[in-house]
Amino acid sequence: MLLVATFNSGKIREIEPFLAKLDFQVVGLDSLPGAGGSREDGSTFEANARQKAMHYSQFSEWLTLADDSGLKVDALDGQPGVQSARFLGETATDAERCREILARLESFPEYRRRARFVCWLALACRGKILEVFEGKVEGLIAREPRGENGFGYDPIFWLPSLGRTMGELTPAEKGAVSHRGEALRKLADFLKSGRMPNS
Repeated sequence: MLLVATFNSGKIREIEPFLAKLDFQVVGLDSLPGAGGSREDGSTFEANARQKAMHYSQFSEWLTLADDSGLKVDALDGQPGVQSARFLGETATDAERCREILARLESFPEYRRRARFVCWLALACRGKILEVFEGKVEGLIAREPRGENGFGYDPIFWLPSLGRTMGELTPAEKGAVSHRGEALRKLADFLKSGRMPNS
């Protein structure tokens, strides 16, 4: 069993294909009632992923995987960054967050719309971090949302090499190029390698 420290079904769906050939059933936090919330007050994605993995791994015998990821926009001094999921507050919707980013960049030319998605994964067991994995993908902020796939900032993240936003990609296409896909491939290689310490 692999516990993923999220209630986000979109993240679960993205993770499952990468571990399909391994002997893991992937479950989310809805399978771990009573665990309570985890602090997420780190100044980096890696710190937040470590916090979550260590916290939730104390409540079961399962390997626990935590993710912290988000969008960094150069022209906004790296915002929304670690606040990506809470940008504009806890109650804001994905669409509202996307609209705010577009509004702030409305007059910016393409060369000043550079951005990247960053993902850190932390793997833990019984309160101990076993390994961390990083992934990132470079792109631009589009002029308008495009695509109904994915979640979060995917509809405004333009991939010049593909001529589409992340929100226009199929799940398989997204997995091949995304920040989370890169980190998950590193995770899968680690789990296959037998390098995992006894826990």
